[in-house]
Amino acid sequence: MKKLLFALALAGAGCGYHVGGHSEVIPKDVKTIAIPAFSTVTTQYRLARLLPADLTREFISRTRYTIVADPAGADLVLNGVLANYGAYGTTSDPVTGRATSGQVVVTLNLTLTDRRSGKALYTQKGLEFRERYEISTNPQNYFDETATAVARVSQNVARKVVTDILEAF
Repeated sequence: MKKLLFALALAGAGCGYHVGGHSEVIPKDVKTIAIPAFSTVTTQYRLARLLPADLTREFISRTRYTIVADPAGADLVLNGVLANYGAYGTTSDPVTGRATSGQVVVTLNLTLTDRRSGKALYTQKGLEFRERYEISTNPQNYFDETATAVARVSQNVARKVVTDILEAF
């Protein structure tokens, strides 16, 4: 009976499950990743500056890699382009017609390249993120929440991209 249980346990070990967080994307000998400034085809330069900083923080907090700004000193390079940015009113006050909530929509193109071989290890084109925010209807209390929505989008991008790279999605 013990032999049968042992045989079943061995057979079950090859069931296809794996532990998350083990990358098949990043080669084992990688020590440094460069995250240079993102380029942008939009007028949203603040987000283009926030994204590399948030990606750097996320990689540092979750991995053993050294993050550098200069691609010449790195094993891998994560390049990004802010391809589209929009901030839109999504709901409005029926009496005044003023927007009461809005949404930031961001589209990115990302590529993680092995600098030594030139091979793209991770590519995402048209990666879209959305973040809602509230707009005060009282002009005396008005505070532009777009900037905080942009900061939240940048943090969400960093979490998702690093997770995708680390878990080989």
